[in-house]
Amino acid sequence: MNPPDNNQDNAPSLPHSQLPTLPPQSNSNPNPDPTSNPFPTSTSNPSFEQMVSFSAPKKRRRGRSQRSTSSFHTLPNAGGILPNIDAPRSTNPGIGDEIITINKDATTEALLALTAGFPADSLTEEEIDFGVVPVVGGIEQVNYILIRNHIISKWRENISSWIAKESFLDSIPNHCISLLDSAYDYLVLHGYINFGISQAVKDKVPPAQQPSKPSVVIVGAGLSGLAAARQLLRFGFKVTVLEGRKRPGGRVYTKRMEGNRVEAAADLGGSVLTGTLGNPLGIIARQLGCSLYKVRDKCPLYRVDGKPVDPDLDMKVEGAFNRLLDKASKLRQLMGDVSMDVSLGAALETFRQVYGDATEEMSLFNWHLANLEYANAGLVSKLSLAFWDQDDPYDMGGDHCFLPGGNGRLVHALAENVPILYEKTVQTIRYGADGVKVTAGHQVYEGDMVLCTVPLGVLKNGSIKFVPELPQRKLDCIKRLGFGLLNKVAMLFPFVFWGTDLDTFGHLTEDPTNRGEFFLFYSYAQVAGGPLLIALVAGEAAHKFETMPPTDAVTRVLQILRGMYEPQGINVPDPIQTVCTRWGGDPFSFGSYSNVAVGASGDDYDILAESVGDGRLFFAGEATTRRYPATMHGAFVTGLREAANMAQSAKSRGIRKRIDRNPLKNPHACATLLADLFRDPDLEFGSFSIIFSRRNPDPKSPAILRVTLSEPCKRNEDPVADQYSNKILFQQLQSHFNQQQQIQVYTLLTRQQALDLREVRGGDEKRIYYLCETLGVKLVGRKGLGIGADSVIASIKAERTGRKPASSGTKSGMLKMKSGALKRKLIRIKGPVPLNQSSIGDSETIRQESLGNGKASEQTTIVEAIGSSSTREESKWLGTGVASSSGMRSSW
Repeated sequence: MNPPDNNQDNAPSLPHSQLPTLPPQSNSNPNPDPTSNPFPTSTSNPSFEQMVSFSAPKKRRRGRSQRSTSSFHTLPNAGGILPNIDAPRSTNPGIGDEIITINKDATTEALLALTAGFPADSLTEEEIDFGVVPVVGGIEQVNYILIRNHIISKWRENISSWIAKESFLDSIPNHCISLLDSAYDYLVLHGYINFGISQAVKDKVPPAQQPSKPSVVIVGAGLSGLAAARQLLRFGFKVTVLEGRKRPGGRVYTKRMEGNRVEAAADLGGSVLTGTLGNPLGIIARQLGCSLYKVRDKCPLYRVDGKPVDPDLDMKVEGAFNRLLDKASKLRQLMGDVSMDVSLGAALETFRQVYGDATEEMSLFNWHLANLEYANAGLVSKLSLAFWDQDDPYDMGGDHCFLPGGNGRLVHALAENVPILYEKTVQTIRYGADGVKVTAGHQVYEGDMVLCTVPLGVLKNGSIKFVPELPQRKLDCIKRLGFGLLNKVAMLFPFVFWGTDLDTFGHLTEDPTNRGEFFLFYSYAQVAGGPLLIALVAGEAAHKFETMPPTDAVTRVLQILRGMYEPQGINVPDPIQTVCTRWGGDPFSFGSYSNVAVGASGDDYDILAESVGDGRLFFAGEATTRRYPATMHGAFVTGLREAANMAQSAKSRGIRKRIDRNPLKNPHACATLLADLFRDPDLEFGSFSIIFSRRNPDPKSPAILRVTLSEPCKRNEDPVADQYSNKILFQQLQSHFNQQQQIQVYTLLTRQQALDLREVRGGDEKRIYYLCETLGVKLVGRKGLGIGADSVIASIKAERTGRKPASSGTKSGMLKMKSGALKRKLIRIKGPVPLNQSSIGDSETIRQESLGNGKASEQTTIVEAIGSSSTREESKWLGTGVASSSGMRSSW
């Protein structure tokens, strides 16, 4: 049988990347042989063959490797969806409209970037927001992607080094230096390169905190908090980390067990590093000089009476269970949005009659359900049928590994020289325009920004009071997301009696309500430094376990082990030391890791990740990433993400402050800037255009409205016009004269008011009436907007730095459809388009854009229809389980 894949890291993983001409993969078998080892654990970069062959592990496979092909998900952008690298290559540095050649092995570099989380055929939304290219799409974007992939690949060759931008100057053509600047700055800021605990990275931390830099309070010293703290310290920020426990690491905890001259390191929380090819925690381990231990695939199962399960029957039930999951997948597709309100357990129960009444088959079926509940840290009866496995497409691929000596080695390396105050339990977080105040006991810690990294369970419990209260959309997502439980019994024995030829084995139960009780055992004898065995408790049994006396729990585990091994003539000794976890009752976690419950979707992870209070309050942790939830690397990556977001927010705030100090110093520049921003408005209907922050979804966030008023133009019957030999020139002059008759007036609104205004029917007159009479606002000239608008303009400009207006290239056509949100249906029509089109209905606009280098001969018309259809995505966690056909998704 295949081994457990359920224990994933608690650190975040990186995004997908762009690849040149990959050989297409067959969709019929997205999961190659799981027994192969495509991801090396050495310090060198993997080969092309190793990267191409990686499988996409499923969440269903937590405790054991997936053996059967499943149609549930295939890894996106794994092949065939790549930039057109067959286009003309640039050999002349003066040519800027051809694809450049940096490295002959561009495909391998692209695959390596894929493991870092970058999409193969497009930019990430974060890259677009950062403005890495002036125009989204086209040759310039392809060249940027090639440069980005090259930088990642070169750093991965020596992850203990600090790679400088100057080292690429000889390989990048002069006309692409601006793209090198964009790619390098983006990768460094967001922690894709030059991160970790190597001496070269440490040397980049300023010797003293810079007084001019902002101060940040971080709540929680888990992997996300530590990742953010180290990045912010390197940026020169003043950082204070408040941790309620007496130790760092949060839900990643390695306990030293010892007695009778025997000792071992037991991971009681997150324990398995998954997707070791791109996993940033794997990079940290390599920087520490650690070699990872691959969890072997062999995972035999034992019946209730202790006898081994027949291998043929095991494979038969496992295959049938996988087919049920595939049927559930097809069912949710047929059900559409209705599947959001149905549980995975209900769907599986519908098909369960396949197994008849055979007792042993039902016990095997229940074992796979327990394994599934371990992978998701939740009961199947509460998991969303629609989105329980929404994060499967983002699995990083590669081996599942243990870190010899425990993951505490990573934690302590990351916590080194980070200013952490222990036993500081936070009760209140206040945030506002003047900064933040965090109350822990009788002490108040002040700063410019605060990063909250507490587990979802703490947010659900309401242990921390936020002043003002969090936005309702965030409160709702906290309620919708699931937060499950996984417990462990760690046992240190005087010797290894279970054999050294396997790392996992399972045990069946008769009672389906107790199917998760000690259903899976992990052997850590090869990595813990001693004969350590850990039993897992998942599902409903994990909740019962919270109140079970430790002595009863250990007695029950020993009964199971002796029932397995004593019939084989093997003596099972009493353990030297045992530890039972109680994660559900831990006041600093209230559970283990997140899942997508019925009614929730992957969108809820995004909502939880949103900052609040105009860049004052930020959130990180495994429950804030829809790509890598419930994993150690997911938590780590979100810390890097929020460090970048906080740095950018501080930069924007600095720009606004400078404008506030002297807002009228250059009114012409402000007017020019405003006009530039309105070339690419966020909303446009009739004579109304609106701009606002695209990163701040708060309905109360400020927006600037511009109304363009025109006097009706009289038909020109001047006979002089006929005297012009160049009628086109005359028409241009006349058009210019008519434009001078336009009057543009402005006002400040909230984002919600702007959205409400858009919904007013009856044309511009009705909207003007609604604006002035219902909302009671006054329309003023540019100068009448005042100082308050200057800071809003500066903030929006800082956010969009590096982008060109829509007339030069639009992001709209590249927008990734987000489920659960209003969607824009984009209809592209090539060829000549009448220039005098008016609006198509009240909720649609036609925007005309020239394609190419200012050529107006070919145009694209975009019809934007605002609809309410939604197709939500799905999600995943961070636990310690095994799954035969229920992919391993957590890090526990």
